[in-house]
Amino acid sequence: MLDTRGRKYFDRIFDKIGRSFLKIGFMPTHITIIAAIVGIVGAVSFSFGKFILSIILLWISGFLDAVDGSMARQSGKVSEIGTLLDIWLDRLVEISYIISFAIVCNEANFSLMILACTIILSMTVFLTSGMLLENTGIKSFHYQAGLMERTEGFIMFTFMIIFYSYMKILAFIYAVLILYTAVQRLYMAIKVLGGNNEK
Repeated sequence: MLDTRGRKYFDRIFDKIGRSFLKIGFMPTHITIIAAIVGIVGAVSFSFGKFILSIILLWISGFLDAVDGSMARQSGKVSEIGTLLDIWLDRLVEISYIISFAIVCNEANFSLMILACTIILSMTVFLTSGMLLENTGIKSFHYQAGLMERTEGFIMFTFMIIFYSYMKILAFIYAVLILYTAVQRLYMAIKVLGGNNEK
């Protein structure tokens, strides 16, 4: 929701920093990989009790993940490989955090397992819809909006880090919100695809 509705307020910042990276020779893929490395280091930091560092690196990773897309559009280098790498590394960062949460808060393992399952369901709908529905946006594939997008995920991860003693309940709440998003996206996709089939 925040990515879809709030992105326009930050695009100028992403574009400006993206141009700076391009000028000094960075390619979009370089930033994609750096963002993933920063995110994974942030996840590892949590498992070593460096909670503030973990939060800072999480958000730096997310910020760079937004910048790489801006760089690709500005340089005219939007590609299927870039999209594939971006999506795959985004999930790798999320998985890294969930694994770190499970290591530190093993009493929350069941809730974290449920969370991982709902992410799989939501991403299945998201990626399938991206393939089947017509792309009308600036991204390289159809981006289906929903209640829980990446920024909301980072907010939830931040709460889970700060209030890690409540990891079990926070992971379950996050899972419920993602499951709602998965159903929401599935409903919207079926509605659009059903309408297209009737034409």
